[in-house]
Amino acid sequence: MKYLKRAEPQSRQNNDDLVQHVRKMLVDIESNRDAAVRHYAETYDRWQGGEFLVSGDEIEAVRKSLSPVFKDDFAFAKKQVVDFAKRQRDTLAEFEDEFGDGIVLGQKIIPVENAGCYIPGGKYPLISAAIMSVATAKAAGVDYVLGAAPPRDGKSIYPHTLYALAESGADEIYAIGGVQAFASMAYGCVGMRPVDIITGPGNAYVAEAKRQLFGMVGIDLPAGPTEILVIADDSADPALVAADLLGQAEHGPDSPAWLITQSTSFGEAVAAEIETQLVTLPTRQVARASWDRWGEIMVVDSDDEAIAVSDRYAPEHLEVQTARNDYYLANLRNYGSLFLGEESTVAYGDKGVGTNHTLPTGRAARYTGGLWVGKFLKTVTYQRLTPAASRQIAPAMGRLCRAEGMLAHEITADVRAERYAEGQTAGADE
Repeated sequence: MKYLKRAEPQSRQNNDDLVQHVRKMLVDIESNRDAAVRHYAETYDRWQGGEFLVSGDEIEAVRKSLSPVFKDDFAFAKKQVVDFAKRQRDTLAEFEDEFGDGIVLGQKIIPVENAGCYIPGGKYPLISAAIMSVATAKAAGVDYVLGAAPPRDGKSIYPHTLYALAESGADEIYAIGGVQAFASMAYGCVGMRPVDIITGPGNAYVAEAKRQLFGMVGIDLPAGPTEILVIADDSADPALVAADLLGQAEHGPDSPAWLITQSTSFGEAVAAEIETQLVTLPTRQVARASWDRWGEIMVVDSDDEAIAVSDRYAPEHLEVQTARNDYYLANLRNYGSLFLGEESTVAYGDKGVGTNHTLPTGRAARYTGGLWVGKFLKTVTYQRLTPAASRQIAPAMGRLCRAEGMLAHEITADVRAERYAEGQTAGADE
């Protein structure tokens, strides 16, 4: 493999200050609760309002203010995502079966009771994130879904985001952002019901808050700066590939965009197209910074090498624009979501084609997928035995307990062997 363009060397940054700052905030909020939340909201959200809970009147006013075209577009995206989530839910099955005479084992799928879904409100208000989290949680059957987003003017949530939260099914909506939002959801502050799982992207402080709260509550996944990798050959359009790479680079100056190709001339053509498109790109300042620092173009010798390199990078978003797309679909292993052919693009997945856009970054796709309906579901098991079955397996289980040195465990097996000994339970085995 050779590089036509390689990312600048990146040094591992010490984030001890960030970790300690978030820990201090969480401890403060856990101890001082609403007073601490309000302090941080005023400091970081420039909060000027009274109650954090958004009223029904405010939601209704926003509903009336937005255009029918936006509402129709949103309804389409919501239906796509919800229908896909329900189809995923249908693939999960409960069962009960006999595993040996008298040994019945089963599996149940149970939704979590309470979920907290955060929608960031930084440079870009990610309206569709409400569908991906709130609507997906509702498709899973979660009883209570809390939505939260920061106020953009110190008083209210961005209107389109508020509408998205309400239409996606949020039972309550709070105007609150950042670390204080996640802490409030976990601890049950400012009127919130404590939740069982928290979801949503955000900046480095939000990601760290989720990491530190994990265990007390569940989380969707840690998410860093967005990424795109494109595998393309001479059958692809260099201008289209360049547009897709820059489409993700506009997220921020720390968003990697990578290209893998088997053609040096194609890689050079994409590089030239990027320079041309950056001249007129509306978000060129951010995209330029991202591309210059993080962009890479790699030339490989074969499809299999392209797959191997891509799997090492384990990108959040992976586009494949080649003459052998089906081969790549069959053999690629590590990615958050895959976009096959020039007809699909990351923007479709981000906004509402149907798949979820909350995806693993930073090579986490090596071991996890993204947010999906299953994140809001618990797979639990149960067992039921007849007296005869209990008597039959008790000796083996007891001996295993003894081998581990767990003698009290052994006793629980032994007493069942005695209790259900033949002749002791006349008629009970029938």
